[in-house]
Amino acid sequence: MRILNAPKRLLLLLGTALIVRLTQTVQDGDRERGDVPGWVMITLMSATLVALILGLARGALVDMFENAMDMVTNT
Repeated sequence: MRILNAPKRLLLLLGTALIVRLTQTVQDGDRERGDVPGWVMITLMSATLVALILGLARGALVDMFENAMDMVTNT
């Protein structure tokens, strides 16, 4: 039996691991896929909340940022 050098052994190990993982994925089907529409809804709701908060508090946030920048540049 031939002794493989380290890079060939590593490639063989990675290839075997990939084949095993792909076989498990095909056998499992879409069982672990998750709830895509739910995640889309959560993302849209989060973006809406951020836009709403930014719209309501923009003036205060701009003032706070400008004050912080003034404190940094004046020191």
